[in-house]
Amino acid sequence: MVFCLLSTMISCTDSSLEPKLTVNKDLSTISSAADLGLIVSGAYDRMTSVFYYGRDIIVYGDVRSDNAYSSGLSGRFVTPGAMDMIDSDGYARDTFTQIYSVIANCNIVINSPLVGVSTSDQNLIKYYKGEALALRALAHYDLLRLFGQQHVDGAGMSAMGIAYIKEFGGTSNLSPPRKTVGEVKDLIYADLDQALGLMMPSLDGSKETLRTPAVSAIKARVALYFGDWATAKSSSSLAMASGSRIATQAEFAGTYRTTLPVNSIFELASRSDDNQGNNSLYFIYAETVYGDIAVLQNLKDKFSPTDVRGGSNMIANDSKGRLRNFGKYVAMASNVTIIRYEEMVLINAEASFMIDNADPTVLTSLNSITSNRGADPYLVASRENILTERQKELAFEGFRFDDLARTHSDMPVVDALKQTYDDKGPIVYGSFRYAFPIPLVEVSANKNYTQNKGY
Repeated sequence: MVFCLLSTMISCTDSSLEPKLTVNKDLSTISSAADLGLIVSGAYDRMTSVFYYGRDIIVYGDVRSDNAYSSGLSGRFVTPGAMDMIDSDGYARDTFTQIYSVIANCNIVINSPLVGVSTSDQNLIKYYKGEALALRALAHYDLLRLFGQQHVDGAGMSAMGIAYIKEFGGTSNLSPPRKTVGEVKDLIYADLDQALGLMMPSLDGSKETLRTPAVSAIKARVALYFGDWATAKSSSSLAMASGSRIATQAEFAGTYRTTLPVNSIFELASRSDDNQGNNSLYFIYAETVYGDIAVLQNLKDKFSPTDVRGGSNMIANDSKGRLRNFGKYVAMASNVTIIRYEEMVLINAEASFMIDNADPTVLTSLNSITSNRGADPYLVASRENILTERQKELAFEGFRFDDLARTHSDMPVVDALKQTYDDKGPIVYGSFRYAFPIPLVEVSANKNYTQNKGY
């Protein structure tokens, strides 16, 4: 797939799209399970990029919502925060390119003809292929929720989605067409199901890689987004059988200050010698020379006085009176937790409610979170309460915009001055602004990758 043109205006190069290894290695010499493991490791490394889970895709989910805003302190996230992007916007371009580069690594592993000689080697090769399939599914899901047209004009499953790339290189991938949202969803599920069929739980390793419970968790997340309630419920139940648990009130703040906490299901490693530095999540949220992403008072007000999530070590004013996220992403080298146990509890609760709104387990699930946060318990189970709890529990982790979009909600304006939705008026559900523009470089290079409405 063509992502970049040879122009001084473009920040990426053809070489940056080659599969990445953790060591220098000629791809033609791949001959063992260990070699495949190196390429999978390269995919994780690319996921930690500032343009993907290292920062940007997480910030997009909050800065476009009623959780946070861009102060423009250093000029970062102004256009995503205003939902006022153009087809040459660097945020759309860089995230689009980075996610497809992760997919490139995955496709090398998935399509490798390598087979093991020993049974143990065969099983490990299958595991790596399954891991790559799950990563490929997650990457395409992330592309779809940013660039798909499913929320524009209420088009849903028949809308234009994204290109689903299943090969690395080759002439068939030079100008791939966009598939419909429904087609992409089916391909995501197919990859996840195949992954679960290949990965043996006995080979599961660290939470810093995709283990089998994390694959089920991704499936639950996708199913929640599309309203596939039975799948969301069953997959979240499988993910909760992961050995993780809800963090207690006393543990909660500490889970963001350590690696592999009790509630982690999948996280990406960020080491002291390998992190995003000044471009990290910490630097964009904290009171730093960047520090563009500040918190809206409306979110702070949702927490009861005893709720640990709204405490002074989590959300508080900085020296200039701006509300800050002080509790999550506390250092440049903080691991980024992608999937937490609490997310699965809330997915299970919402799916159970949508299947049967009289299900008594829903209220129990909701209050299993509040009781471990020092928060007021809910008296009734409702979808509104579930979504409120998701907003409070998952704040700054990239979920809020998608929760509003998937429930067909307008973008709430709780502070018209700080939520700089410019002069275009309220952002109502169905607006073309619910999707990022397809990057100009891609549209120019690939005649089959048509531009999104409004750009």
